[in-house]
Amino acid sequence: MRILLFLATNLAIMLVASVTLSLLGVGSMLQANGVDLDLGNLLAICGVFGMAGSLISLFISKWMAKRSTGTQIIEQPRSADEQWLIDTVAQLAQEAGIKMPEVGIFPSQVSNAFATGWNKNDALVAVSSGLLQRFRKEEVRAVLAHEIGHVANGDMVTLALIQGVVNAFVMFFARVIGHTVDRVILKNEQGHGIGFFITTIFAEIVLGILASIIVAWFSRRREYRADAMGAQLAGSAAMIGALQRLKAEQEMPSELPDSMMAFGISGGLKHGLMAMLASHPPLDDRIDALRHG
Repeated sequence: MRILLFLATNLAIMLVASVTLSLLGVGSMLQANGVDLDLGNLLAICGVFGMAGSLISLFISKWMAKRSTGTQIIEQPRSADEQWLIDTVAQLAQEAGIKMPEVGIFPSQVSNAFATGWNKNDALVAVSSGLLQRFRKEEVRAVLAHEIGHVANGDMVTLALIQGVVNAFVMFFARVIGHTVDRVILKNEQGHGIGFFITTIFAEIVLGILASIIVAWFSRRREYRADAMGAQLAGSAAMIGALQRLKAEQEMPSELPDSMMAFGISGGLKHGLMAMLASHPPLDDRIDALRHG
């Protein structure tokens, strides 16, 4: 299923980008002489493809989340716990000034939750079955408040736009580097040779890692804001208690897909260089921020 979702998303990106470029009248990245780069066309091409990927992923984020995590939406509560979950989300959403999100439960013994959706009034908030089983009600409420914080703060849209911009610049500068190597070092004087494509791929990998560090940094900043909103809605003590409970279970691997990780309550434990790519700050830092904020 994840492979099909990946292929479908990329097909949609290619289709939308191709139509958009056609409407804009954008042609080749090379000038008419077939030698020099047309930087205007290249920037337009990279901008359209970079933003298209992020925006399409944002618009179908709820659909993808439901299928990739197995989330079951609560249409009609079947138990007292499900009724409590619906009522709690409704209360938190009202206090945060957003419309009632869809509420769901996904099958996982790992304690986690996530929020997604293309705007704050058309969102989805879901919690894992393991979190519901092991967390106290006030801790679950704090986790839900954190996720409502992500929605109210517009984090899904913000990170999608940031990701789209860095995608565009990675594509642009990788092709500029590839073109320069092809012309200056390899002395290819017409079109683009194999050196251009190999250099571009290598440059995209390196620049992509640097771009991921930038996006992860923004994601960690947004996490502190969601914690602050959670503390505001559910109380600092409850928010700190929920994070402490997550810390006790942190050795368990997260079962959220990578695309949902930035909007989960916990992003797993990372050390060293990998910490720069983490979507979440260390739980100790988050707890300290709440205590001293």
